[in-house]
Amino acid sequence: MKFDLIKKQAEQYEKEMTKFLRDLIALPGESCHEEATILRIKTEMEQVGFDKIEIDPQGNILGFMGTEGPLIGYDAHVDTVGVGNLDNWTFDPFIGYENDLEIGGRGSSDQLGGIVSSVYGAKIMKDLDLIKGYRIVVTGTVQEEDCDGLCWQYIINEDKIRPEFVVITEPTNGNIYRGQRGRMEIRVDVAGVSCHGSAPERGSNAIYKMADILKEVEALNDTLHVDDFLGKGTLAVSEIFFTSPSRCAVSDSCAISIDRRLTDGETYLGAIKEIQELPAVKKWGAEVSMYKYERPAYTGLVYPTDCYFPTWVIGESEAPTQAMVEAFKGMYGQPKVDKWTFSTNGVSIMGREGIPCIGFGPGKEEEAHAPNEKTWKADLVKCAAVYAAMPQQYLKIK
Repeated sequence: MKFDLIKKQAEQYEKEMTKFLRDLIALPGESCHEEATILRIKTEMEQVGFDKIEIDPQGNILGFMGTEGPLIGYDAHVDTVGVGNLDNWTFDPFIGYENDLEIGGRGSSDQLGGIVSSVYGAKIMKDLDLIKGYRIVVTGTVQEEDCDGLCWQYIINEDKIRPEFVVITEPTNGNIYRGQRGRMEIRVDVAGVSCHGSAPERGSNAIYKMADILKEVEALNDTLHVDDFLGKGTLAVSEIFFTSPSRCAVSDSCAISIDRRLTDGETYLGAIKEIQELPAVKKWGAEVSMYKYERPAYTGLVYPTDCYFPTWVIGESEAPTQAMVEAFKGMYGQPKVDKWTFSTNGVSIMGREGIPCIGFGPGKEEEAHAPNEKTWKADLVKCAAVYAAMPQQYLKIK
């Protein structure tokens, strides 16, 4: 394997990768507003020589190289979250900054760096004539921050693109990640009967009923399943809503949203049932449901889905894991193999569809969604090199 050549080639592209990333940072691209970002990626893909480039009806960009053999995917979501309170930033999140080591700006770690390293990893493969016996597709995907994995539901089921495995390029702190907890968005509704607040006994206060439920939901968190690798399942009440005729009336409805994190061995049906079986939920006849996502993409396409994002784990001995480890080891020494704390598009690729995923990406998890977000130039280079080396390692192992 041409490890030294690959590493050297990646280092030579640091300036180009830095410019590409800074251009992307300068384009605000929250979920459902990624069009300018997608078009900038298209320009870069054309310049580095992708064989075919498509933008699908949902707005995802797919760049292809190679003519025969198994298809290997490299996925980077290219939407970002908002910037929050600008007072917490020490620099403009879209102008960003650059020094000898770092690049700052919204999306630098989460996760515009992933598409930058993927595009240049593909260029290195082409430069060094490595694309033999396999094909690649690099995807810049939309709406992940809003609804993780929705883009890949569309790519697999509507575009009919099904890679043999996919590299998830979310930030991994310099490590290789092989799984994550899943999640789901649950709603609990309870009804009451309003009356004048001066005589509350005439009504039935939905807020008081929900207070009973909240105590039991909080206690439920302590009893959830623990997995040796992914850790414990969790739940957290994230929102509360109510209706009332006025501030001088008893509330006639109350609802909560629950962020449920599912560890390996838990199911969405089981998570719903655990809440349905709570004594207060039964006592007050509360309704437990799952949210749906129906927000239009920037193209106007609506592709509804349940807000359920399955857990996924790939084994350490599986070929994609071993190929990533060997590619890394050939240039940068023995990697640490670990897991994400947050969620990725792997929830659909592997969690729903069973296509193996393995993770390695520039940046750090703790930079995600935070003010003063930054990434590291060395990470961009390292990831591009490992991406370029990995497919040939996979062909040797599989």
